[in-house]
Amino acid sequence: MMTRLSIHVLAGHVLAGFLLAAPLLAAGCAARDVPAARFANAPPVHQVDDRRDVPARPAARAFLHALYHYDGTVQRRLTRAMELPRGQRALGVNALDEVPDSTWFTNRIGVRDLTLDELRTGPGVLGTPELHRPWTVHSYKAEGTELNLIVTDARGIRFLLKFDTPGYPEQVTATHVIAGKLLGACGLHVTDDHVVVFQPDDLVLAPDATSADIFDNEHRLLRAELDALLRRTPHTPEDRLRAVASRWLAGKALGGPPAEGVRDDDPNDRIPHQLRRDLRGAYTWFAWLEHVDVQEGNFLDTWVEDSGRHYVQHHLIDFGKAFGVMNTTDHNPRPGREYWLDFATMARSLATLGLERRPWEGVPASPLRGVAMFDVDSFDPDGWKPQSPAYLPFLTADRFDNFWAAKILIRFTREQIRAVVELGRLSDPRAADYLTDTLVARQRKIARTWFERVNPLDRFAVVTAGAGASLCFDDLALVYRLGATAGATEYRVAAYDAEAHPLGPAAVVRPDPAGHACTAALPPADYAILRIATARPGFDGQTFVHVARDPATGALRVIGIWRS
Repeated sequence: MMTRLSIHVLAGHVLAGFLLAAPLLAAGCAARDVPAARFANAPPVHQVDDRRDVPARPAARAFLHALYHYDGTVQRRLTRAMELPRGQRALGVNALDEVPDSTWFTNRIGVRDLTLDELRTGPGVLGTPELHRPWTVHSYKAEGTELNLIVTDARGIRFLLKFDTPGYPEQVTATHVIAGKLLGACGLHVTDDHVVVFQPDDLVLAPDATSADIFDNEHRLLRAELDALLRRTPHTPEDRLRAVASRWLAGKALGGPPAEGVRDDDPNDRIPHQLRRDLRGAYTWFAWLEHVDVQEGNFLDTWVEDSGRHYVQHHLIDFGKAFGVMNTTDHNPRPGREYWLDFATMARSLATLGLERRPWEGVPASPLRGVAMFDVDSFDPDGWKPQSPAYLPFLTADRFDNFWAAKILIRFTREQIRAVVELGRLSDPRAADYLTDTLVARQRKIARTWFERVNPLDRFAVVTAGAGASLCFDDLALVYRLGATAGATEYRVAAYDAEAHPLGPAAVVRPDPAGHACTAALPPADYAILRIATARPGFDGQTFVHVARDPATGALRVIGIWRS
């Protein structure tokens, strides 16, 4: 690793050499501007084959909460720093810079418009257990101040019932369902969750129902104990019980996947998790939802059986602490703005004698029933921090990962977001209005941030017309009206062959008012690289699009995208 001094000395030698050799290098400078990335002339991969048979059940991973956060906050951060890690672009990405479907991720709203019914339903197909009562209670386990019951409905389907934290009615239950449905629409694999409202008589005890304390000491669960637990949970304004019914995941639970490395006993798990774009890009979605409770314990792998074969499926679970709920229920406004143990902030506070105003100071919790500490003004899409730095994929995420996630996020319309918010069944209509307004405002703030860090051109396609084939694309900053204007935007397009030699002079094209643009006729080469440089006030960036002739049809097609 070079020091700052050695970098400056090296830069001086490079500059002197360049000035002496400028006449010789002038002819080749254009080629050096083109990245060395090359793509096979083949269709992009849209689905990864990671469901090959794993006949032996992988080992379950225990989650040791305190050790995990100590290691991720202190010890592993120190050892990683001494390793001098270099930034590395994400893996698990196809030639078009997108994430294929896999056991980790499924493209949904990122590739097509979802109907309101699809958003409301999510990946589940069985629907709410509210219509299939009574529910048989099998067990209760103490989880802090929250009540969790394992039940089966009248169909025999197992659910986990989670109740609101005492003193904070509707916060956990509404948040869990809304955040989970939005993350599922983004493409993550989530649980099938529903807000349910019921009476105590809708719960019946199984003959062998058990209760366990925080030390896993079990005893038989009696009706009097259950009724006492239910009386302590927040009730609806109509004095009924309210909970989240989360369908029990199929398969054998294996615990959460490691944040770093892979599962050694899963042959399908080949990409180190800190390099997976679907995990790294999730930083932006978690920031959108203020989902600060990020830890291995809130992911769950299951070993599932499918048509005679077994494989590991990866899920995200437990969303009830999003939307600032963790901040309010833990009486701590810092998550989202600082880590629970934030050395950089501590040092800055020490240097300023505590006089510097911290971003969480003065941020109030909402007075609305069901809404926690969730706002727009204090939100920084690039500086957002979960509760702790232990989840490594969020630390290795780069601007390309967050740009990819922002592209998916901005596709939600206000109507779609509102439809999902209504699944929270908030009793105060003003709460649903506030959550919708805040989610939309944070969504646009996120897109504006990352579309200014990466050239926001997308949806590339070769279009054939009378004058020949041209490359068309959308400028997402213009499409979504994020402050840029078509009149002040232009694209300088230069074409190169497969060896990065120029194919004629560059040309300037401009977008239409909707943010759509097309190049002039493409060169007749079988393989061409188009460098599209965007320029507008306050921004410049470039993207390289590779096009080649389909061997079967002879038609030009996009085979690769490289963002710089």
